[in-house]
Amino acid sequence: MRIAVASGKGGTGKTTVAVNLAITAVRAGQAVHLCDCDVEEPNAHIFLNPDIKEAGPVKVPFPVVDQEKCDHCGKCAEICEFNAIASLPDSTIVFGDLCHSCSGCWLVCPTGAIAKGERILGEVGSGTAHSMSFSQGLLRVGETVVPPVIQVVKEKSAGSPWAILDSPPGTTCPVVETLRDVDFVVLVTEPTPFGMHDLDLAVKLARVLGQPFGVVINRDIPGHDMIDQYCAREGIEILVRIPFRRGVAEACAEGALAIDVDADVAASMTDLFQALRAREVTS
Repeated sequence: MRIAVASGKGGTGKTTVAVNLAITAVRAGQAVHLCDCDVEEPNAHIFLNPDIKEAGPVKVPFPVVDQEKCDHCGKCAEICEFNAIASLPDSTIVFGDLCHSCSGCWLVCPTGAIAKGERILGEVGSGTAHSMSFSQGLLRVGETVVPPVIQVVKEKSAGSPWAILDSPPGTTCPVVETLRDVDFVVLVTEPTPFGMHDLDLAVKLARVLGQPFGVVINRDIPGHDMIDQYCAREGIEILVRIPFRRGVAEACAEGALAIDVDADVAASMTDLFQALRAREVTS
């Protein structure tokens, strides 16, 4: 099973669910690899204190222009779908923040003025934590191209029976990359108007990608049933409810595991693991 834990917005408890689900699965005897794919702001390590055994840069191809060879024909700018190259009468300029490393510019350059260089986007580290494998990425400050770093984080989980992917929040390209090729998506939400609004965006994304999914209601409060009504209208399964407890919030703020401080939260994580396990058996 490759399971992505995602949310339409930040702050719903997505990382809390991913980390506690992973450890619940480990304690049940399952071999797990946890991937922190939120490379712009990774925080799973706060709860896990992993032993990072190896780390290395993530590099992507990058065009380097030799202005002496360039005749400023503009073919490189024409082929670039992201406007990462501007061909001016006396120079050709590359905008690194827009480049997606598609290779088109140096392939079409008639004078060989564009060479294939490299650019470092960030770093990926891997190791162990709580008897499971672990990988995380960290985007370099100022970089905007995120998916290649997430790809490397995910590659570290190859061969693991269970991979749990802590997705970035939202519904943009980094989330799409995280959800690509997973077996199931756990959408974490909260019973608030913002939670419901952004859950709807995440549901639409999962459906566009054709990914099976279910909902976890975090910080569930009896009587606050807007998420229940939404899921009933949309025909969406609510996998588990995690009760709202001040003590759990305090423990998480100190980097503790929710399943170790509250029996009801631990039971919810066990139920979630069993629900996902059932899908593994029938898939």
